[in-house]
Amino acid sequence: MEASAADRIRAHLAAVDTLRSRARSAGLDAAVSTVKRLQAQRFRGTYADVLAHRAQGPAARFFLDELYGDHDFGQRDAQFGRIAGAIERLFPEAVAELSIDLAEMHALTETLDHTMATHWLELAPEQPAAKRYVQAWRATGRREARERQLGVVGHMGVELQRLTRNKSLLMMLKMMRRPAQAAGLSELQRFLEAGFAAFAQMGDARSFLSIIAERERRWIDTLFDAELSACAAALDAELCATGP
Repeated sequence: MEASAADRIRAHLAAVDTLRSRARSAGLDAAVSTVKRLQAQRFRGTYADVLAHRAQGPAARFFLDELYGDHDFGQRDAQFGRIAGAIERLFPEAVAELSIDLAEMHALTETLDHTMATHWLELAPEQPAAKRYVQAWRATGRREARERQLGVVGHMGVELQRLTRNKSLLMMLKMMRRPAQAAGLSELQRFLEAGFAAFAQMGDARSFLSIIAERERRWIDTLFDAELSACAAALDAELCATGP
């Protein structure tokens, strides 16, 4: 029997919570934060033009803040876990699928980041950050998980665009503001509103999602396959494009 949407959301979030606990007990917190910060910095460099775009910029910032950022999502995760069953019961199936995507993306990212952090600490700290990052990425491996991350991001984008066309859903979301705040669900409400607003402003998201897919695909291939010094130089250029 296939697990329900609520069970899948809770399972992904439980995996994230377990990883956080292990990181704290193993002293990995600082290294995990460093890996996340470098990834967010790389995203800002890779998508500097998109972030500055009038229509696509809000969607790019939403992805940076909610998927690629180095923020603490503990409060939002707890809120998602608390109402996972309600999401499945009260919202259209597409909203539940979007929530599953977010939880899966979160679990995938945390798993890879924590493994990278372990390898990061094994590498010489005096070497440049870009080279150290590439070596940690390659020691982590798991190309199929990186491919899955990209696929989930693309699916989230498609679902967000589709949901923004549902006027009754948008109205329902606005009506949820006060009840969500009263119920201690403000972070979850903020996430949903930010995503819907970003994609509603953009209109047709196909060009934006194509850019994300093409550039992330290129980076996956580069980080796995390019000669080490050339890959590190390319990554350093992206990191330097926006500064620390």
